[in-house]
Amino acid sequence: MQTLQKLSLPSMGCGTWAWGNKLLWGYDESMDEQLQAVFNLCVSNGVTLFDTGDSYGTGKLNGRSELLLGRFNGEYLGSGKENICIATKLAAYPWRWTRQSMVRACKSSAQRLGKNVDLVQMHWSTANYAPWQEGGLLDGLADVYEQGLVKGVGLSNYGPKQLKQVQKKFAARGVPITTLQVQYSLLSTYPVTQLKLKDLCDELGIKLIAYSPLALGLLTGKYSEQGLLPKGIRGLLFRQILAGMRRRSQPQASLLGCLQEVAQSRNKTMSQVAINWCICKGTIPIPGAKSVEQARENIGALGWQLDASEIAELDRAAENADKKMVQNIFQTK
Repeated sequence: MQTLQKLSLPSMGCGTWAWGNKLLWGYDESMDEQLQAVFNLCVSNGVTLFDTGDSYGTGKLNGRSELLLGRFNGEYLGSGKENICIATKLAAYPWRWTRQSMVRACKSSAQRLGKNVDLVQMHWSTANYAPWQEGGLLDGLADVYEQGLVKGVGLSNYGPKQLKQVQKKFAARGVPITTLQVQYSLLSTYPVTQLKLKDLCDELGIKLIAYSPLALGLLTGKYSEQGLLPKGIRGLLFRQILAGMRRRSQPQASLLGCLQEVAQSRNKTMSQVAINWCICKGTIPIPGAKSVEQARENIGALGWQLDASEIAELDRAAENADKKMVQNIFQTK
């Protein structure tokens, strides 16, 4: 059994789903220099957690996000390097069902990263569609920790029922669960308000990571029904949700109106307020960044805090939004 190594988790991380994803995020290789600059800027400003997955990168670019992170991490020599935590998620592919397949997957990720994975996470639970598959995958996840291949293990898209079961299973082997990652934002409060996952995580000593804290960009204020919309699948989704977010006789009572009001009074951007709200809720948000401008804006969510009345106002607006983000189909109860 390995001795517990220190895992350094900051108050905000950086999601790298877009790094290598052409289909949804329009990635191409010419962006790599900019992404290296994003990585450098984040680390030098204390944003040292980078979340990736072995399935990130579309088509021939599968694993591209891990490869890029490995390269950027190797080349970075500035301050904060010792705190860098690269967290990867191993996909529960149908052809992965033995504990050895998870160990192999973790080693493949380490090869792409050029170093051991710091935090390894199960990307999703198979409980909803192939419960027989999950036992072997979880055993493998605990194995990589016991073998000293990682500093910590986490889960992603797990609900309270599965989380309790896995925690019990791992505790019997002396394997602590460090993190749980769920879709959480002002447009996706379900995991915390309805599933009560934050309360359970606090009870079990698990950190809650909030992915998509800006709801794929919907909470940035950059998009509108009549104006600018992103291309492809995101644009179709945005058109539906934006209508519900704005459908109010009093625009300021809408979620975007409320965000804008708080942002103006704070002299911050809507994105910064939305991310700061996640931090105030005791989660570690991991907004993505494809450009230095986006990374700089995300970093502006740090070093200050919304007050109780602003949080309450945003909570009310979030609760009253007609349309919310679609939940991840793999999110369990």
